[in-house]
Amino acid sequence: MANTISALKRIRITERRTVINRMRKSRLRHGIRALRRAMEKKDVAAAQALLPSTFSIIDRAAKWGIIKPNTAARYKSRLTARLKKLAAAA
Repeated sequence: MANTISALKRIRITERRTVINRMRKSRLRHGIRALRRAMEKKDVAAAQALLPSTFSIIDRAAKWGIIKPNTAARYKSRLTARLKKLAAAA
């Protein structure tokens, strides 16, 4: 157990940040999952409506350090490619 005032403060801060980071990561996963489910149902209109908000969530997660910038770019690229393929087939 930490025994200095500064170490105790760091523990408190870390606990608060951990809760916030978990919430942000969960929001990211739910956003991506919602878009993927719309694509699995072959609902092009719903998927295109979800795309900007999902990209926004991905960009913010990268900015906050929840995911790395290249991971964010990869997610966006793959989601866009799947949506284009789905739109072309429809």
